[in-house]
Amino acid sequence: MKSTYLRYLSLAKAVQETDKHLTAVDETAKRLLEVIALSHAENRPLTVSEAMALEPIASPGTIHRKLDLLREMGLIDQIFQGDNRRTKYLVPTPVTDRYFDNLGRVLAQATAQD
Repeated sequence: MKSTYLRYLSLAKAVQETDKHLTAVDETAKRLLEVIALSHAENRPLTVSEAMALEPIASPGTIHRKLDLLREMGLIDQIFQGDNRRTKYLVPTPVTDRYFDNLGRVLAQATAQD
């Protein structure tokens, strides 16, 4: 199992290094992106306020900067839902979907080699 996980990490690193959208994204922003994508996949997208309260990831100020970075890099969008124009929801973009698809492929590749 150790070799499988290390193989996955190596392949995932290669994916991240070749994706121009991720080269400027640090580990804190990647973790925030994972939480946003997972919440969206579970059909309960995070609001900006909910994201700002994710203190185990970082302080609210850091999260705000990371949200700006993720948006500038084209990895997340802020959208409104329904008639409510006061609440912004965070959703992954197609760029993020491709990134997670690629990570899924390298995970399958790493586990298939056992």
